Amino acid sequence: MKILIVDDEAHIRQMMRLTLEAAGYEVGEAGDGEAGLAQFGDGREWAAVLLDQKMPGLDGLQTLRQMKERLPEACIVMVTAFASIELAVDAMRLGATDFLRKPMTPEMLRGAVAAALASRPRTPVRRAGSVEEHPASRIETLTLNGFRIVRPQMPRDPAIGEHAFDVTHFPDGTTTRVSVRIDPEAVARVTRLTRRQLKPGGSFWREQAERLLSAHLWSEGKVPETALIVRDVSRDDLEVAVVWERD
Repeated sequence: MKILIVDDEAHIRQMMRLTLEAAGYEVGEAGDGEAGLAQFGDGREWAAVLLDQKMPGLDGLQTLRQMKERLPEACIVMVTAFASIELAVDAMRLGATDFLRKPMTPEMLRGAVAAALASRPRTPVRRAGSVEEHPASRIETLTLNGFRIVRPQMPRDPAIGEHAFDVTHFPDGTTTRVSVRIDPEAVARVTRLTRRQLKPGGSFWREQAERLLSAHLWSEGKVPETALIVRDVSRDDLEVAVVWERD
């Protein structure tokens, strides 16, 4: 399989190329967005693209948009040292398959490429709605740093503030069930400030739980060893809570 690396830092490209060649991939390189688009062509030559976000000229998101216009099903992994989890989600909404954080280890790089390649038959947009081979039981939601988060679909009691997610780590495919709990004090604070009684087992708090898990995978690069706890929400999320309409 052929992988295209688009990054303006030569030493980063070299590390990526050597890592991927050692794993059996054929690798091409480009030093900026314009050169990346020229090498990309119609996209059909490349199994995946590793695309840096911060580059002179065309940045990663601009390059991503043009690549997806040429080949909507293109498998593109965004790579950055600067972005937040929110930007990662925005990039995936544009069609990125995964989002990889710098600095990275060879294992993280191989894992992100393996996760991206494994996702190619599915819809490129990773956020809520991409259904796996068993649509009645699992809904794929997000891929970050070579980890795929899946929400198991199971009966939930809205009054119980504990949410379960399956996290698959590539390239070995190990899946771990992770629990994220909602702190009752956080629920009480949202109720007090918004005058909305959003049940801790409901969809608003499930979104908060998934965001916390995503942030952990993004920053730590590993599955949490114990349950995570949502202890607070941001001011922006309080504004969302005021108008939240789902259960």
